[in-house]
Amino acid sequence: MLRGLFRTKNLDDILAALAGPQFGLKRTLGALNVTMIGIGGIIGAGIFATVGSAAAGDAVAGRPGAGPSLMLSFLITAVVCGFTALCYAELASMVPISGSAYTYSYATMGELIAWIIGWDLIIEYAIGNVAVAISWAEYFHKLLLNLGIPFPHWLAADYRSAMLLRADDPTEYAHLFGGAPVIGGYPIIFNFLAFGIVALITMVLVWGIKESANFNAGMVIIKILVLLFFVGVALYFVSPSQMVTNWRPFQPQGWGGTFAGAALVFFAYIGFDAVSTVAEETKNPARDLPIGIIGSLIVCTIFYVVVAAVFTGLIPFPELQKVSSSGQAEALTMALDYVAPKGITWPQTIVAFGSVVAHTAVLLVFQLGQPRIFMSMARDGLLPSVFATVHPKFKTPHVTTILTGIFVGGIAAFANIESMLNLTNIGTLFAFLLVCIGIPILRHKDPNRARPFRVPFGPYLMPLLGAASCVFLMYYLAADTWWRFIGWLVLGLAVYLAYGYTRSAIGIKLGRPKLTPGALKIAALGFFALAIGLFTVPHHIGFKGVFDAAFASGVENHMRSLIGVVLIGGGLLLGVVGLAMAANSSEPADQN
Repeated sequence: MLRGLFRTKNLDDILAALAGPQFGLKRTLGALNVTMIGIGGIIGAGIFATVGSAAAGDAVAGRPGAGPSLMLSFLITAVVCGFTALCYAELASMVPISGSAYTYSYATMGELIAWIIGWDLIIEYAIGNVAVAISWAEYFHKLLLNLGIPFPHWLAADYRSAMLLRADDPTEYAHLFGGAPVIGGYPIIFNFLAFGIVALITMVLVWGIKESANFNAGMVIIKILVLLFFVGVALYFVSPSQMVTNWRPFQPQGWGGTFAGAALVFFAYIGFDAVSTVAEETKNPARDLPIGIIGSLIVCTIFYVVVAAVFTGLIPFPELQKVSSSGQAEALTMALDYVAPKGITWPQTIVAFGSVVAHTAVLLVFQLGQPRIFMSMARDGLLPSVFATVHPKFKTPHVTTILTGIFVGGIAAFANIESMLNLTNIGTLFAFLLVCIGIPILRHKDPNRARPFRVPFGPYLMPLLGAASCVFLMYYLAADTWWRFIGWLVLGLAVYLAYGYTRSAIGIKLGRPKLTPGALKIAALGFFALAIGLFTVPHHIGFKGVFDAAFASGVENHMRSLIGVVLIGGGLLLGVVGLAMAANSSEPADQN
């Protein structure tokens, strides 16, 4: 048993999966639609929410600020993403099928890696959308208040953040959440706005891809106009000569601040890869997908550099460092507040409206991508076949779209944004890493395959530079992110062993058993316990601190550490034993 775990799927077989009206999507998108989808995915929460923190830095966390060199930070991040964008463009033109990095990994590194990356992409698309939905709700709520439209705070926040506010500032908590209904002594606080926008986006996506693309194109035009409005108003309030003065010193905290800013604004570039998930709905994917991926990245980089230049020209770096974290989160409106004459608020309201539109466009693109990845995995038998069904009228993957909407909306109603962002970052970088590695592998395995677009300078230079840059950024992510990320991947391994291994299309061809063997059930149970243990331990105290606390009764975090360590140790042992039993059991001869 356990043979064929790294058996790759032939590209001809992948392309043949397009056959069948019940699984085929409607090709309605052109190069402009695809580029707009890419711009819609990229310009969003990042440019409106991260520029302030990236420019100012965080003295408490010890992270230096980029200052005026933020415009250089955006260029550095664009170069890093550009390596991956070229790899995505080559693979998407070769394999024009929904599934993004999942499909590419299946063709290059085999079934198990494909499952892992498909599971990982849930972090980028679904969990990332949870964070965007929460951020959207915050901006929309503030927009309503600026327009004089009252909306209760207890329907626009998560419970955990409210409880933290109650501990830090009881007076402010009473002012904001005092009107919340109480049941059994507990206040009812949930983010109805976040849930509501996800539900609305889900209905639009079920309606149809062409309608969704038109809806997205309209939002892209609006947010570009708003960014241009910000630049124009800023130049009206502050002269270019004054901006040049505020740009000095250009790197107030050296290259460390510039690189730290580049790492932070990476979030602003997440989204261009979502273009590859609509490959099956593109009229001419070999031509349109590379145009959409690379074109959207170039357009957004130009906008980012211009906005960063204007933003850092409005406020001197010393003044920017004095701004609170909440003010930095609304960087563009905060900058206009700083330079606008007293009593003038309408420009800030327009920019706030643009932020809401930008967040909505990102929600649309990411909700568009996740169901199509599920659909590709279901086609391969790794998920139930119902995940691959297409609506008979709208020709959209309605089942997975609705399930994704329920998942994202449900979590967004109760989660806080901080716990979602880092997972999105590491999940995206891991997907980018595998896409970059896939280029040289596929060039070696299938050199004669038609490649309408090729990564320039050969199969190694740019893909390996892209892979190295992804590893570099992943290395500097916080330790608690790694705990959760590894736990998520281990949980995915448990699901694969319990379901996908015996039901995959490749597994059926290899003659794997139709029902999951007992040994694999044992392994799956063990890895499930291991994942729960990784989620349970207190991540903030570090690897050594977890084990020290587990075996020292009476210290803080003792019980939580002990339970987590027991689950990790017992689960790992059970998983290894189950795999050993499976490896030693008989398996039908390999059929190819």
